[in-house]
Amino acid sequence: MNATIKLLWFVCALLVSAAATAHGIAPYPDAVPRTRSAGAALLELALLSAHAGSVSISVEGDFRVIRADGLPDHATGQFPGRGNPNRISAQRYDYRVPVNPQPAGRVTALRMQSFGIAINGVPFDPGAAEFWNNDRNWQYEAMSGAVPLGLDENNAHVQPNGAYHYHGLPTGLVARLNRQQVALVGWAADGYPIYVYKQRASYRLKSGTRQGGPGGSYDGAFVQDYEYVAGLGDLDECNGRSGVTPELPGGGYHYVLTEHFPFIPRCYKGTPDASFERRGPPGGGGGGPGGAGGGGGAGKASPPGGAGKAPPPFGGPLGGPSGSPFGGPPRF
Repeated sequence: MNATIKLLWFVCALLVSAAATAHGIAPYPDAVPRTRSAGAALLELALLSAHAGSVSISVEGDFRVIRADGLPDHATGQFPGRGNPNRISAQRYDYRVPVNPQPAGRVTALRMQSFGIAINGVPFDPGAAEFWNNDRNWQYEAMSGAVPLGLDENNAHVQPNGAYHYHGLPTGLVARLNRQQVALVGWAADGYPIYVYKQRASYRLKSGTRQGGPGGSYDGAFVQDYEYVAGLGDLDECNGRSGVTPELPGGGYHYVLTEHFPFIPRCYKGTPDASFERRGPPGGGGGGPGGAGGGGGAGKASPPGGAGKAPPPFGGPLGGPSGSPFGGPPRF
């Protein structure tokens, strides 16, 4: 029955899209009107209708619980496709985050797992399981283009187990939020909300050349090519700030996704919930009870520190001065 209903909906949507395109109208309300062929419009709507995801968000006691199948609610790139041989498929995510998050005594570096979950049920998972010469001290930055990961127009791609996830700004999701100037797009594993609005990150490329490893100039190909400089931008080392938002009228801490590195935060101000810990092999995608592991790209990946060992955090071991997650003045 469900399959029949989806098929009927899809056929109707194609007819509406064809008629709308013929009159120069965007095929769905949140789309940006633009000149394009009927074939292109039909393809985009087909990609959208193919991923009719489901997500439920509820408050249960002291926790916000997000259950989702991980299927996006916007058009995606074609998967399998160039740079990514995987097909999008439904997952079983069951995450929980504190309703009233509290700052921890020190920041916690993001490991190879999802940073958070979007309001449409798609994970924010910035790390790629791609390392220079299998050396975990030199991790390729997924958004750099240094390795072909097959990211689509939403800065997302697919894990081997079919998990679609974001490595950067979720452009399709933001477009469907009526282009709000300050848009709530999800929650981090520690419970703090995640927003998209115009803010400048406080990271920059290091100067000079890499010492050891791949050598060459710091050009952004690797996570370790960047360094945090307090006060350089609007955000702290975890790409967050305290301020007023529509959901926080009295002000409060929140994270911000940015157009430039780190794109998605690489550390937490609070304590990430255990439901976001990876379950399964690296590159499996997603997390939470019943789901496979998070983090990792579609290419070659080195073992996460050996069998049964947790992978190191971004940039090196924990325990730097002043609680930095990167073993010294915050760096990547």
